[in-house]
Amino acid sequence: MRRTIAILGSTGSIGRQTLEVVEEHPDLFEVYAITANRSADLLIEQARKFKPEVVVIADESCYEKVKDALADLPIKVWTGADSLCQVVTAGPIDVVVTAMVGFAGLRPTVEAIKAQKALALANKETLVVAGQLIEGLCAEYQVPILPVDSEHSAIFQCLQGESVAKGCFPWLASAKSEDENGEKRPTYLDNPIDKLIITASGGPFRTFTMEQMRDVTAAQALKHPNWDMGAKITIDSASMMNKGFEVIEARWLFGMTTDRIEVAVHPQSIVHSMVQFADGAIKAQLGCPDMKVPIAYALSYPERMPSAINGKLRLEDYANLTFERPDLERFPNLRLAFEALAKGGDRTCVLNAANEVTNEAFRRGQCKFLQMAEVNERTMQAMPFVARPSLDDYFAIDAEARVKAREILANL
Repeated sequence: MRRTIAILGSTGSIGRQTLEVVEEHPDLFEVYAITANRSADLLIEQARKFKPEVVVIADESCYEKVKDALADLPIKVWTGADSLCQVVTAGPIDVVVTAMVGFAGLRPTVEAIKAQKALALANKETLVVAGQLIEGLCAEYQVPILPVDSEHSAIFQCLQGESVAKGCFPWLASAKSEDENGEKRPTYLDNPIDKLIITASGGPFRTFTMEQMRDVTAAQALKHPNWDMGAKITIDSASMMNKGFEVIEARWLFGMTTDRIEVAVHPQSIVHSMVQFADGAIKAQLGCPDMKVPIAYALSYPERMPSAINGKLRLEDYANLTFERPDLERFPNLRLAFEALAKGGDRTCVLNAANEVTNEAFRRGQCKFLQMAEVNERTMQAMPFVARPSLDDYFAIDAEARVKAREILANL
């Protein structure tokens, strides 16, 4: 049967590649809704090509342009942030692809869960900011999350055949064990996991000294050696903040304690992540660095589809696959992510808010590369601690942390 999908953030890198997967398999997928923040021209082009039922342009100043351009087609055009929340609840939708960037993806994701829509999750900030809340909602509404990030998709694939029941969604399991904070965490494997090993390319500055990194530019940081991604995530990759966010996301997706998640720098980006089991065996998922593979796997799970990816992996082309430990001194954002995760409460929300401010400031030339981590850390230190935030709390904390980060930036 064809699956009907909504794509939040269809004009971004993940959204565009999701539409390419849909185009390759029109017999399997139908696009019900696409959304964008302000990329009106591309949204119009996508709408005319895929003819969804609904188009949402979040930026209200672009509404008339999109509406007029699609006036000859039977497509509903909506605008505003509330419309993003409304569209994901539509009855025909089977899967919501959350490809929006940043904190803005949280509320639409919550509404999709409440509407009991399966999630293909590419918006890692949702779990970074509010992982505990999202886990509780998924348990309450019995909603699965299919990871789209290549690293979490790799772990998901490595766990196939190992779990007692219901895939790798720990919130759907019944057995519980205590984590390092004394909280009850799910256990769901016949073969217990020793650790998750999340790989990282190391980005464009992997071999740079601290002195060299002091004056790197946004243009340099945007030249990722292996992956083609959006600007925000590419800067996060260069600072290894993205890898820190993936560690946080992995904890909530797979029910792992912080001490059982490691990062391995793997410059070739062929091994996308690994799982080590209690007997010492390691399972790894390998493939070319092409996001269409994990996107297709999330959309078609539990089946696999043929995909016109950019060349299939030939192991003889990669005689040397290397791994090294990340340097937390040169890349302190990764350290901050581990610290925020261990502290719990609202710390990961504060870190994400500060990082969205500093990431944008760096891209605009308003701060230096190493100052991003400095401001992120000082913001975490300055903000009061909230142990168990509600959904409304997260929005208030996010707003306050952004103000604080901007204050710190202004006084550098």
